Amino acid sequence: MIDPWRTPVTSDVDALRAAARVPSGVQVGLIGHSIGGLAVLRWALTRPGEVSRLVLVDSSLPSETGWQPFYPGQRGDQATRSVVRFLGQVGVPQLVGPTVRRLSVRFGSTSNRDPLSKATAKERYAGQDSWLIFWDELSASWELAAEVAKLVAAPVDTVPPTAMLVATGGMARFTAKSWLSGQRKLAAALGATVEVVPDSEHLVHLDRPDAIATAVRRL
Repeated sequence: MIDPWRTPVTSDVDALRAAARVPSGVQVGLIGHSIGGLAVLRWALTRPGEVSRLVLVDSSLPSETGWQPFYPGQRGDQATRSVVRFLGQVGVPQLVGPTVRRLSVRFGSTSNRDPLSKATAKERYAGQDSWLIFWDELSASWELAAEVAKLVAAPVDTVPPTAMLVATGGMARFTAKSWLSGQRKLAAALGATVEVVPDSEHLVHLDRPDAIATAVRRL
């Protein structure tokens, strides 16, 4: 497991492999959720011999390339980073960070179960740099999506067995049709199977960890 607070999931493959403590030359099965789905997909497509199987859990799509002016290093990114850094300095994350965590679980899952301890939530979500970490991950994910889009558009010679779980429950039901269409388009390019999880929101690992475990066993 990779701790995204220590190693961003948008990091290059070598950094992810080191963070996961996977020795060189050893094949690995990968599970990626949300932005992490793009990360493990890039790993599999650029180094097919290293990945034995993939499970994409409500993965971000290669089409989610964001806004060019806000890419890392661009003016929009610099302005946003300045604002977020200022908010951290005046204590806004410390004040509302844990509440943001609770709301993200409430609206991002159908079960509303949060296994994260209050102490850990406070340490991470109320940190001065916590919102800067979130922004860095989001903005970097757009470049990652663009890279994966090119990899998927090119002839894909070797893709490990891949299963995709797609959440369509809770708030996700309002955009389920278009979201599922995008997921199925990606699955077709990868030769992957798709399982719709209608009783889960985006945080599938909180709502349906059993569905993830079943997908792993099937592969």
